[in-house]
Amino acid sequence: MNQIIAITLMNLRSLPARLAPSLVVVAGIAGVVLVLIGLLALAQGFESTLRSASHADRALVLRGGATTEMSSGLGPAEAALIRTKPGLAQGPEGPLAAAEIYVIADIPKRGAETTSNLPMRGVEARSFAIRDEVRLVAGRKLEFGKYEMIAGVKAAHQFAGLDIGSALSIRGADWRVVGHFESGGSVFESEVWVDVQALSTNLKRGGAFTSMVAQLESPQEFDLLDAALEADPQLQTSLISETDYYAEQARLLTGLIENFGYFVAGIMAVGAIFAALNTMYSAVSARAVEIATLRALGFGPLPVVASVLAEALALALLGGLIGAC
Repeated sequence: MNQIIAITLMNLRSLPARLAPSLVVVAGIAGVVLVLIGLLALAQGFESTLRSASHADRALVLRGGATTEMSSGLGPAEAALIRTKPGLAQGPEGPLAAAEIYVIADIPKRGAETTSNLPMRGVEARSFAIRDEVRLVAGRKLEFGKYEMIAGVKAAHQFAGLDIGSALSIRGADWRVVGHFESGGSVFESEVWVDVQALSTNLKRGGAFTSMVAQLESPQEFDLLDAALEADPQLQTSLISETDYYAEQARLLTGLIENFGYFVAGIMAVGAIFAALNTMYSAVSARAVEIATLRALGFGPLPVVASVLAEALALALLGGLIGAC
């Protein structure tokens, strides 16, 4: 052990003389760690954003068998029936259950030539009463019955044409941007909101919706509303709490990003290992005289090998710390 420590300290003190090969090892490991941590942080950011949109006293009504808003569909008659069920909180306009349409529009991002997916949500006046965390920060409120939209602050920052006063052409209709809103950092800030009836007309859906968001009197009323919906033969719907819905969406999305991150980092790690092995092999070859001298002085082969491995581990640790920072 004393021989290992002595040779290792000597190797570390001589690193400045082998600066370039040592930096190859450090940079390779730092790159692997940096990419992995970056993708994992991205996954956690998505999960935090999705979970922040959920509230225990809110629920989503989807078509039976549907797992997302985009794959769901509800008619006007079904929406009217859902509003008659028990367990719903009451507002000035009646039961707090809002019919909504959730679609994706292809809009170019700022500074980009290609289009990207912009979430577009058709809402009712009740939607603002239910999602009371939504707060207008610029412009004015959405006027129903017109082709107007308000954009979340994140969407307005990322996508072109969402400045207040601009007109955005989507699916043959010109939607005028009249305001920007915040929602406490939730996923809604990445959406644009429009009048659900205007959007339904524009999409030629015949008044159909994709989902309904319901404000419960309390989280304990979920089972009551769920039982009432199940018992109605005119409805083929499923009820899911907003917390469970966004938790599932977060699980699927973060799982995909994390798997991709580990895959990419694994490939990079293999390359970094080979680069480190090649570098250390070159370092050992260049120090053949030094190693022979150590052997002649009585140092055994095991301490020499262990000191080289310790040097490689020290460089890898330094690279990992740099990548993590």
